[in-house]
Amino acid sequence: MVGSQVQLPSDGKTYTLYFLFPLSEEQDTLDLVTRALLTAAGLLLALVAGLTWLVTRQVVTPIRLARRVAERLAAGRLQERLQVTGEDDIARLAYSFNQMATSLQRQIRQLEELSWVQRRFVSDVSHELRTPLTTVRMASDVLHDARESFDPATARSAELMQAELDRFENLLVDLLEISRFDAGAAVLATENVNLGDLVRRVVEAAQPLADQRGIRVQVVEPGHPVQADVDVRRIERIVRNLVTNAIDHALADDPTEAVIVRLESDEEAAAITVRDHGVGLAPGEASMVFNRFWRSDPARTRTSGGTGLGLAIAQEDAHLHGGWLQAWGRTGQGHSSG
Repeated sequence: MVGSQVQLPSDGKTYTLYFLFPLSEEQDTLDLVTRALLTAAGLLLALVAGLTWLVTRQVVTPIRLARRVAERLAAGRLQERLQVTGEDDIARLAYSFNQMATSLQRQIRQLEELSWVQRRFVSDVSHELRTPLTTVRMASDVLHDARESFDPATARSAELMQAELDRFENLLVDLLEISRFDAGAAVLATENVNLGDLVRRVVEAAQPLADQRGIRVQVVEPGHPVQADVDVRRIERIVRNLVTNAIDHALADDPTEAVIVRLESDEEAAAITVRDHGVGLAPGEASMVFNRFWRSDPARTRTSGGTGLGLAIAQEDAHLHGGWLQAWGRTGQGHSSG
């Protein structure tokens, strides 16, 4: 609406005029622009959704499939492979992934075959050596029994041969036991026993070695019996290995520091720890204590004449019972295991 005053010359009077203009065309134009914007927005959203779906299908989905296949490979299903389609970067990645999986499968099979051959070799050699060892043992027993009639040098040789045959026989027994663990043939013969009696029996058996070294062995028990269903032979072997190892590495020049064997339990589990105050362990050695034939100090003489397999067998015995074996210590402050 537009208004204005107009003076007519004919009569000299002033009149007010109003002009009305309809805006329907402008409204139609605005409506058209609004519809165009809404349509464009809808098309843009549809385009973005389509691009998102395409990216998901082309990139995210293959990555998810690769993750699932990798999880199955990690679970031991080495025959799993990715499906390769196309020639883009994702397809080349899937092809490289399959090549890597094939290479890993081949190497793992080679290692398994090599491990099987090694276990078989150890088992066969251990068994085959028992027959000649028995013969040599018989001859050694005869010489050892008659050593008093020999000259001193020959008598000493007979004693050394007897001692080394004992150690060799123990090594064969340990190798056979290790081969049983490697083959998965080790089984438990459990019975309910008092672990306190078992520990005291092992400590008493190791007392001559402790007296020889001048080491005092102390047993600390809880105020209640510790009953457990265990394989007595294997648990005795674990405790015996830990105690003799502690005596072997304890310091004999300090009689106030003893090898402490501590026993504790609750309603669900039992634990045995052996603590010495000897040479201890250097940083990083605690994880190597239970390796086969490992020694913290290669120049150190074993007082107990061990074979180097005792702690490895003890760890396998603990795992067979559903338990675990650990060692910790510091240089010059002794070490603990249990």
